[in-house]
Formats: sequence, structure tokens, C-alpha cells
Amino acid sequence: MDEQNPSTSPESAPVVPPANPQPTPQAEQPHTPPPAAEPKHNTLMAVVAYILFFVPLLTDAKNDPFVKFHVKQGLILFIACVASAIFIRLPVIGWILMVPLNIFLFVAWIMGILNALSGKQKHLPFIGEYADSFKF
Repeated sequence: MDEQNPSTSPESAPVVPPANPQPTPQAEQPHTPPPAAEPKHNTLMAVVAYILFFVPLLTDAKNDPFVKFHVKQGLILFIACVASAIFIRLPVIGWILMVPLNIFLFVAWIMGILNALSGKQKHLPFIGEYADSFKF
């Protein structure tokens, strides 16, 4: 005989209604807009600013404040590199400071690129504050 036990059959399982079918009334809360998304930065042009600082100024990215910040940082880093190249030509003191200056400038360059990639507007150490004096 092929009789099925009704208590073990999935088709005959009793349907249990939800414990609280009626939604509980909640106090009206004012509508709050979703948090504003962070503005999209042009990170590619900000990184390019540390390689050739003037290239972003030739594109539409020149109007982006994020890109302008990094262009100014790239410009001040370029000026520091030129000053360092002149300074290390001095006898004795230039030779002594050649390696530390070049290491500092390389580390500052890497820090600037990493800040641009992460979307931060952080000044470079020691020289970054001078970038604010440029107005363009």
C-alpha cells in the first residue's frame, strides 16, 4: 500500500501565519535625503600633474579644484627639483646634501601621487604650503 503519512508530507504541512500581520504604526519621520556622494575627482589628471605639471592646465580638468590643487603641488615640486639641481652643484656642501635632497624629493613625489590616487588634498611635507601662493 502506498499511503503517505499526512504529517510528513510537505504538501500537507500547515501554513503558519506571521505572528504580527498588521504593521505597527510608526511616528512620521521627516524625509532625510541620502548622504551626498563624494564628488568624482579627475584622479588621472591629478597624477599627471606630478609628472608634467602643465598638462592638466591644457585640458578641461583645469576647472576642477582637486586637479588645481595637485597642479600647484606638482609645480612647487618641480621648482624644488630645479633648485636642488642647482644647489647640489656647489662644492662640498652640495655634494654632501645631494643624496638626502634627492631622496626627499623622490619621497615627496611618491606621496603626491599616492594622495592624488586616494582623492586626498594633502600638502607635501615642508614645501607643500608654498603651493597656495600660486593663483590660477
